Amino acid sequence: MSQQRCTNCILPASFPGISFDDKGVCNHCRRYRGRAVTEDQMAKYEQKFVQLLEKEKRPSTYDIIVAYSGGKDSTYTLDVLVNRYGLRVLALTFDNSFISPRAEENIRNVCGALGADLLVIRPVPAMLRKIFRAAAERELYSAKTLERASTICTSCIGLIKSVVLRTALEKEIPFVGFGWSPGQAPVASSVMKTNARLMQSTQKAIYRPLHEIAGDAINPYFVTEEQFAHPEKFPWNIHPLAFIEYDEEKILERIKTYGWEKPDDTDPNSSNCLLNAYANQIHRERYHFHPYVWEIANMVREGVLTREEGLEKIEPPEDPRMVAYSKELLDKIDL
Repeated sequence: MSQQRCTNCILPASFPGISFDDKGVCNHCRRYRGRAVTEDQMAKYEQKFVQLLEKEKRPSTYDIIVAYSGGKDSTYTLDVLVNRYGLRVLALTFDNSFISPRAEENIRNVCGALGADLLVIRPVPAMLRKIFRAAAERELYSAKTLERASTICTSCIGLIKSVVLRTALEKEIPFVGFGWSPGQAPVASSVMKTNARLMQSTQKAIYRPLHEIAGDAINPYFVTEEQFAHPEKFPWNIHPLAFIEYDEEKILERIKTYGWEKPDDTDPNSSNCLLNAYANQIHRERYHFHPYVWEIANMVREGVLTREEGLEKIEPPEDPRMVAYSKELLDKIDL
């Protein structure tokens, strides 16, 4: 039986904390201040980033390190940072052992075409499978995190964010870039100095359950206590897709010029990860809403996607062949 959805965006009645007025519009849409306000903020934060570049760039290291998954949005982010802002970029790819072969080829092609150095970190697959299997079997994190991503994705993203930050600190890189879509994070967070104390608290929330599962093997991927003792060295976080124009069709057309091709073995909400369909299905079964629904609802609200386009991304069930293939890979202890 289908459940009520917001008549303006796509959030369902099962989404935590949601309410509807007599027209079926959700509380999040009622609080939305409008596209004009967003565009004013976009201009303000791009200007802030440009001014920071003049102040923070250092000749002895990279200008920015980018968490590069090989997906559509992180590829376009890489392009923007190189070609719009002329930055020296270090792309860091965290190989979770579930990257589509086509995405691996995209990573090599794009970095070569853009002249970006590439650092690939590939943890022991058996350790990652142990973590992802645990995430598939039980909840590891607070209820709030589940509004934004599945438990499997939260585990993976937590490792990625930590290893990127640690690498930035080790190489004294002043900026960390992420390819968050306009729906994943608000414009107001698009240019933000990393708060060491807050990051330390956030890291503990991810580190503790993962350490219980995998032990000290995860330690090299996390920021150390010694590094946290020097908050003045922490970089700025940047996600430029929040403050520049975002048009999915134009983005796909542009990144194809760098040799990027959409994989045919991933689900509609990922252009790099083979595990995503399985992670999405588990989340839907547990919580009765799609883990991407918050992100996509925000994009619908902002006019980046139509409501129909948003529904196409979250309503169809996962491809059972993709789910079975992901589960089969996950059940393998060693690769």
